[in-house]
Amino acid sequence: MKMEIKKLLFVTQFEDLRYDTLQLFLELRRAHLEHIVFLNVIQREKVAMQRGVGYKKDEEVKLREMANIRFIDWAENLFEQGMEVGVYIVVGSLVQQVLSAVEKEGIDLVVIGNPEKKRFTPFISGSDISELIHRITVPVMIITVPSEEKRLTENPFHRPLLAVDWTPGDMAAVGFLQQLKGVIQEVNVIHVAAEQALKSSSAMGVQKTRKKHREKLEEICEQFEAAGLQARSHVYVGDPREEIERAARDCQASMIISGIPEKRSWGGKVRKSLPVRLTEKTAFPVLLVPPDSGRETG
Repeated sequence: MKMEIKKLLFVTQFEDLRYDTLQLFLELRRAHLEHIVFLNVIQREKVAMQRGVGYKKDEEVKLREMANIRFIDWAENLFEQGMEVGVYIVVGSLVQQVLSAVEKEGIDLVVIGNPEKKRFTPFISGSDISELIHRITVPVMIITVPSEEKRLTENPFHRPLLAVDWTPGDMAAVGFLQQLKGVIQEVNVIHVAAEQALKSSSAMGVQKTRKKHREKLEEICEQFEAAGLQARSHVYVGDPREEIERAARDCQASMIISGIPEKRSWGGKVRKSLPVRLTEKTAFPVLLVPPDSGRETG
């Protein structure tokens, strides 16, 4: 299946993802990007009805107007570059509004910020990100909102690290990246083997296991090379989250990519999957691809 990035949903509260971050993604025009949709969700608690006050309509109007002024400025810059622009400024649940915009607009990629644990951000929470991961149907990039001196300064697609365990989501991620010739400089593909999988009574048994993993990784690299992308394979051993982070540093990756498991559920309590763990701990942008994402194109 071939997937194209034509429409990008940029979810921002302004203090997290700013216009300078958005500009890094305009290079995706080489991969058919033509339309940016902005989404700003006003926290219900900021305008909710309170005893003796009632619904804070004036506050809602003020917040909408502040967001609108910023989006008008951003949109004018994008119009000058030949981009189409859409805007949503809404009151409600962050996750629900993201999902609604994805469905209404036919979004191909969502970009959203994730606050650092050290920073107090009352609106976007870890539980919001977890719920979004478990409910999203298109690729979503989660960018940890760093301190000012560590802000994102490079297109995350330049040197992606793809972590694979050969799930449907991982294979969807392969297809997603194959369209990005002209944007990607190199793909590093990693599989993290469990330590027990390499335990053997003989060195030959260990090498046989490593060779099996390497051969499967090389098959993926060949798919990338057939699409005109440089690719290298790596086998690491240990805790998946820790080793993926280590590999990203070793390879000087610009982001981490992983598939989202097929069996997903959300009900307040959920076992933390690898994608959720990645977004909680890493400073790298993380692109997560669901197995059912993408639209067939001609």
